[in-house]
Amino acid sequence: MQRCSGVLILTLLLSACRYIPFSSTELDGVVTPTPQSWSNVAQADIIQLETRPADPYSVNLWVLGMHGYLYVYAGDNRTTWVDHINVNPNVRLGHAGKIYELTATQVDDGAEFDLFAQGWADKYGNLPRNMNLAEVYLFRLTPRA
Repeated sequence: MQRCSGVLILTLLLSACRYIPFSSTELDGVVTPTPQSWSNVAQADIIQLETRPADPYSVNLWVLGMHGYLYVYAGDNRTTWVDHINVNPNVRLGHAGKIYELTATQVDDGAEFDLFAQGWADKYGNLPRNMNLAEVYLFRLTPRA
C-alpha cells in the first residue's frame, strides 16, 4: 500500500507542475514543413525536443514563442540535450502529432535574452532563475537551411 501511495504522490506532483522532464528516444509524428507562424505551437506550455539525430534523444520542455521564433531554455543546467546541441544543432520539435526539423542556436545577445526573460515571466509567471546570460543555456529554434 505504501508503494502505491508513493507512486500516486509522485504522479500528482508532476501533474501539478505541468512539466514531466523524462527523456525518451525518437519522436513519433508526421514531419511537417515549418509553418508561416509559430503562434499555435507557442501557445503550448510544453513541447518535445529531439536531439542527436544519429541516436535520437527527446525531452519535454517548456517553450516560448517570441518575434517569430521559438525558444527552449535549460537555465544554468548543462543538460544532456544541451550537450547534444553543442555537438549537432539539428533538432526536431514535436507538437500535436507534427514534427518540425529545426536548427538550435544558442542566444548570446543580452538584449535578446532580456526580451526572452520578460516573455518567460509573462507566460510562466516568473523570471528565469538565473539572469546571467554567460551562465545559462537559451536556444533559438529556426528552420533548417
